[in-house]
Amino acid sequence: MAAVTAPSVSKSQLAYQWVKARISDGTFTPGYRLVLGAIGRELGVSVAPVREAIRRLEAEGLVTFERNVGAQVAMLEETEYLYTMQTLSVVEGVATALSAPFITAADIERARSVNQAMAASLEDLNPHRFTELNLDFHSILFENCPNPHILDLVHRGWNRMKVLRDSTFSFVPGRARDSVSEHENLLQLIESGSDALTLELAARAHRTGTLDAFLTYQKSHHPHTPSEPSPRKRA
Repeated sequence: MAAVTAPSVSKSQLAYQWVKARISDGTFTPGYRLVLGAIGRELGVSVAPVREAIRRLEAEGLVTFERNVGAQVAMLEETEYLYTMQTLSVVEGVATALSAPFITAADIERARSVNQAMAASLEDLNPHRFTELNLDFHSILFENCPNPHILDLVHRGWNRMKVLRDSTFSFVPGRARDSVSEHENLLQLIESGSDALTLELAARAHRTGTLDAFLTYQKSHHPHTPSEPSPRKRA
């Protein structure tokens, strides 16, 4: 049993971190039922803080709750993947542009080192590890964003993508090579002091490039599935 040992961490926060970590690493897969009592027993806490943690995760889109079913790890449908990636492309593009003036030469060197590790992994691609490195790279570029609201939206987008479990690169491994090349382009734009709009649009295009590759894959393998949802008709 994992007992609460750190007095500075509330029981609710402990439960939140514990469940979120297992969603992120794939231990709790999409559709996995989250039994509050069992989680409470595992952590040595009552159901109340677990319920509060589940509500936080529900607000982040990582958990869903249905009457007579209970809490479960959220499923991410293709249309929701589309919406999440479209949103992430916008907010991450802005966050990267706003972060650029605060990115140091040391940050650039660290990001380039991560990108080199990604390049080195292309011949024997592990999509899950590649995605982890991809987040490491982009975090260096957007974490200095001075607007906490935009940064929070970026974090929510990435957390939502983690619910997929499998990386997009599992479906379209060829996209990984293009991604590495585009990373270097982003670094060069930052190093050269490109204006905010140019950098924002480049970061956005980089994200939508991955989305386009996925949608192209889906269209070729599931030709009867629309690549984009139809707009709702007005009554």
